Amino acid sequence: MSIWGKVIGGVAGFALGGPLGALMGVGAGHAMDRMRETMPNDGTVTGGGSQDKQMAFTMAVIVLGAKLAKVDGRVTSDEVAAFRKVFSIPQAEASEVGRLFNEAKQDSQGFEPYARQIAQIFSNNRNMLEELLGALFHIAMADGEYHPAEKEYLSKVAIIFGFSMSDFQRLEDTFVKGVDAEDPYEILDIGKDVSDADLKSHYRKLIRENHPDKLMAQGLPQEFIDLANERMATFNAAYDKACKLRGIK
Repeated sequence: MSIWGKVIGGVAGFALGGPLGALMGVGAGHAMDRMRETMPNDGTVTGGGSQDKQMAFTMAVIVLGAKLAKVDGRVTSDEVAAFRKVFSIPQAEASEVGRLFNEAKQDSQGFEPYARQIAQIFSNNRNMLEELLGALFHIAMADGEYHPAEKEYLSKVAIIFGFSMSDFQRLEDTFVKGVDAEDPYEILDIGKDVSDADLKSHYRKLIRENHPDKLMAQGLPQEFIDLANERMATFNAAYDKACKLRGIK
């Protein structure tokens, strides 16, 4: 079963409280008030395993992506289609994922409670929060346009996740501009005045910490592996560009 099927099916053993757990209850066909009564309200993932965090990550993409879809003031009928295109949702599960996406979009709560909860779940895993922001950047870019309102929304989510505005600029360059970004050092998150040896060491550390296998062990679902691979490609391109600027072969 795909991660989407697990989320919409409310797989037993996944214990997520707070606003994400309540909304997942709707996706699984349970009443929201029952979910609030039976799950903890502090936003924790009580199982704590990799699958639990995979499902939390996926719910966050759905909910924060749905909230993002509204911010440019152009709510269209093809939003779910764009979402499906970015994340390759199986046809058999598309309608239920779409229902959950629409439920989140219409939910009266703002995006802040959901962002705060996911920040708590991955409080000790900065890389996973960066991957989640990357998924949201992909949703923002699905229609080929990066709207100012989308940028404002994403910057607010980044702040809730604990990132500075300079961090946000770096992530924006990574996920929006990618290999076309002008400053490779910003993508690599390192100063231009470092030695060649330190640049190489830092690059290798980035590759280790952001390797898809390591991220999957920390909670990244298999269905999001293409996003992680794209980011690795961006790091590789930025390092190659920095080496060319330095005359390193």
